[in-house]
Formats: sequence, structure tokens, C-alpha cells
Amino acid sequence: MGTKKHFVLDTNVILHDYNCLKNFQENDIYLPIVVLEELDKFKKGNEQIHFNAREFVRSLDEITGDDLFTRGASLGQGMGRLFVVTGPVEAPRVWATFSEKSPDHQILAVTDWLTRRDAQVKTILVTKDVNLRMKARSIGLLCEDYITDKVINADVFDKSNEVFEGIEPSLIDRIYAEREGVDIDQLEFRQLIHPNDCFVLKSDRNSVLARYNPFAHVVQRVRKAKCYGIEPRNAEQSFALDVLSDPDVKLVAVTGKAGTGKTLLALAAALAQLNTYKQILLARPIVALSNKDIGFLPGDANEKVAPYMQPLFDNLNVIKHQFAPSSTEVKRLDDMQKSGQLVIEALAFIRGRSLSETYCIVDEAQNLTPHEIKTIITRAGEGTKMVFTGDIQQIDQPYLDSQSNGLVYMIDRMRDQSLFAHINLVKGERSELSELASNLM
Repeated sequence: MGTKKHFVLDTNVILHDYNCLKNFQENDIYLPIVVLEELDKFKKGNEQIHFNAREFVRSLDEITGDDLFTRGASLGQGMGRLFVVTGPVEAPRVWATFSEKSPDHQILAVTDWLTRRDAQVKTILVTKDVNLRMKARSIGLLCEDYITDKVINADVFDKSNEVFEGIEPSLIDRIYAEREGVDIDQLEFRQLIHPNDCFVLKSDRNSVLARYNPFAHVVQRVRKAKCYGIEPRNAEQSFALDVLSDPDVKLVAVTGKAGTGKTLLALAAALAQLNTYKQILLARPIVALSNKDIGFLPGDANEKVAPYMQPLFDNLNVIKHQFAPSSTEVKRLDDMQKSGQLVIEALAFIRGRSLSETYCIVDEAQNLTPHEIKTIITRAGEGTKMVFTGDIQQIDQPYLDSQSNGLVYMIDRMRDQSLFAHINLVKGERSELSELASNLM
């Protein structure tokens, strides 16, 4: 147990994680009254931040009392106390620099006041707002990001599949010959392999694409299979289609930069398994641009979200173009859309639903928080497969980054589970121009 500290929480920490009060161990937590006022603005609405605001207020109501505003309320055994700071406080450093009485500056004022009041105790402002952290540092206040759900080892997203060299040629021959695969215990590097890991085995005369099947405890050959007109163009895409097509792998994450084929491969794999699932659901979060909510757009709910869903329709059109316009495949896709067997919609619409026998693809998952990812996965009923795709370098949410977004959090927590697989796509296949821009700009 270290030296006790004071932590001042910004509103965005609570909106990011409504259970944040449980993550500060024996340290005391201070909530400026302006934080509660800001939370009040988020009580109504259907977005995840509105849900988080409501849940936090409910949890706060359970520990309220006079002590909350004076001596602080205990957060439980082995934990610190929670204080709500009301009224104006003396903060000369803040008001000498920032004259405007904005919520951010009032939060800074509480941090300054506590720092001077208890000089022997470290007082730290916790905020996911980079600009507010810069303001705090400019006047000598301690501050930090909320890092409880940050993934430390994110280097897995910088590389493609593993390549193991120096393998006995006879072992590779056996992997080719034996459809059931070769026992994982015959590989010297087996301790490095996670469930459903894909890799290349090389000898001085041959090589093979392989995947570890944790259910059978074997290493199996990955074949270059065509799915609903889409053929993999490299080893990574072959690996992706292999796990996307395996009904035993219930949860898949496909990461990679723009143009690597993440969503297209997931959709093609889903369409190739129409006899296994009753419905294919494609969804993506709505991330408004230029600070415009979808309420500013004309039309009903479907018309409002249509522009945000267009990239998913584009991928569907790519698959349709693999066939003749009058082919049975194209007709079947059109019929599936009309009957509701193939649905493309905004992610917000699946809240509260139970998805049974569904192949669910969630695109742009890097824009989701860990709690949002958890909420979506818990929608999965019997016979459902969940696929999350995203590029962790293209995050559009202001308080998420490459280490704290829900996609990397899920991958970090699930990587040792037999039901989970992660494929990272590195090579762009959209076009030469797309690949060049992705690498150089």
C-alpha cells in the first residue's frame, strides 16, 4: 500500500466508466459540484454516455449522506472516502491565469485548493481531456489520464502474422497430409501460441499457413478458400477468412489500417455461412462530424443514419459486383435484405436485443468504449458469432486512444480464450494509391 493520495475526477472520466469510483484503491476521491451539474445534462438520451451518467448517479445515491459533503463517505473496506466539494474555493493560481468561470476551470480550482490545503498529500486531477491536462500542468498542478482500462502491450497491432523458421520439413509435410492436424505438443515453441493463433511455418524447402485449434489441441493447415466471390490476396486475409468461417470461434477481432479488407472479409465469410445462421447483422457506431448530432439531418431514423451506414453498403456492393447482375447470388442478396435476413443498421439500435443464431459484424469498433463492447457481446444468444473490425489508428472519439478503446481492451482480455481469435491485417489491398497514402500520410 502506497502513500495516500487525493484524486479529483473530471466529468469525462465518469462518462467513460461509471464504475470508476472502485478503481482508486485506498485513495480519497473528490468530486467538484460542477461535475454533478454536468452529469445532469447527460441524464436523458440513448447513447452510452447517457447510460453511464444515469448509472453513476444511481450509485452515488446509494452512498449519499451529510458526510459526503463534510468528512466524506466511505467507499468500502480497503478503499478511500468520497467527497463532494460545493461552493467556491480559494484557487489563486487558477483565477490568475484563467478568468473565465467555466466547468473546466472550476475543476482546476478544486485541484488547486486541495493541493494548497493538504500540502503533504499528493493531489492529482484525473481527466481524459488532453487540453485540460495541459492547462493543469501550465500552473503546476499534478494531473494524469484515466488509465485503469488502458492496454499496456499494444505492439501486437504493429505486426502481421508470426513466422516460425527452422521447422522440420517432415512436420510441414504431415500438416499438409493430415486434415485433422498435428498435435501442438510437437512444436517446440508451443508456449508462445495462444488459442486460434495463426502463423507461417517454414523449413529450408517448404512452408505452410497454419492455425492452432484449441478445441482439438492441434495445428491445422489454413487453406486459401474463396468466400462468396471474395478470394484472399495474402496470407493475412487467408487467416482472417479461416477464423471468420469457423463456427466454433464465437468471437473474432479483425484489426488493420484502411484498405486491408477487414469488413469485406467478415461480410463475405458471413454470406458463405447462410445455412448456419438465421440472420446477418452489420452495424457500426454513429460518430457525428463537425459536432453535428444526427438530429440535424432530415427524415426518419433510417434516413438519418443512412449516410453513416454507407460504407457497409459499399462493401456489400463489392461482393455483388463479383457476380453477374442477373445471377442467383445477387438475387439472393436482394431477397435477404428485403426479408430482414441481412440487416445493416446503426449500432445503437441493438441495445436491449437478444441476438440468437446471428452472424453479427460490428464495424469501426475502435470508437467504442470497453463497456460498450461488453454490452454488445452480452447481447449474443445461442448460436451467435460476434465479429469486431476496426483500425486503432483512426479513432474519432475525443476521450479514447489506441490503448483505451474497447477493441484493444477486448483483445487484451480475450486473447487466451478458446472461443476468441484476433487477426491483424497489415498489407492494404484496396488499391496501390490507398496503400501508398496509408503508409506515407
